Amino acid sequence: MATAATTSSPLQLPPLPYAVNALEPVISAETLSFHHGKHQQAYVDNVNKMIVGTELAGLRLDQIVTATVGKAERASIFNNAAQAWNHSFYWHCLKPKGGGEPPAALKAKMEMAFGSVDACKKELANQAVAQFGSGWAWLVLEGSKLKVVKTANADTPFTQGLKPLLAIDVWEHAYYLDYQNRRADHVNAVIDKLMNWEFARVNLESFEPSRYG
Repeated sequence: MATAATTSSPLQLPPLPYAVNALEPVISAETLSFHHGKHQQAYVDNVNKMIVGTELAGLRLDQIVTATVGKAERASIFNNAAQAWNHSFYWHCLKPKGGGEPPAALKAKMEMAFGSVDACKKELANQAVAQFGSGWAWLVLEGSKLKVVKTANADTPFTQGLKPLLAIDVWEHAYYLDYQNRRADHVNAVIDKLMNWEFARVNLESFEPSRYG
């Protein structure tokens, strides 16, 4: 069971790790402003409202996610909390002038699991595009091996015994202002030009869900 955090203050929306226009032209400032300042803010606000007066008040965001996953009576709390967590994690998966060659330790893992870095990128793109409706594509560590998985809606790999290294958001609000229905174009541009492989390397060595949220 999750234990209470040291503070009972409401959850806060973490700031972006870069300027709102830093990911242009792949992701516009308008998209990033709405995505972070409206969509993620709404998830955080909803969780704060829903947990007032419950034993969840005062827990960290990741603790709320793990305490509510799979519980039908708490599905609304889970959906909002997991989406808030997924987004906080996701912003770090991107960086200005990203993409390029992964760090050596990550590259070796990618080659071992997929045959090559390009094959890993292709599988990540394929899973992101193939996700029906809203959801996410993830590069994860299962045991000692890399995998690519997709999740629907707010589901998140860290509740499934997997260690997330990177994520791609394929909810329509992540790309529709910039790409309309061209999800594949968005996904490929993110992988080629924004993917933060160094962040994945850090998670490969030391993933802590409490860092996000």
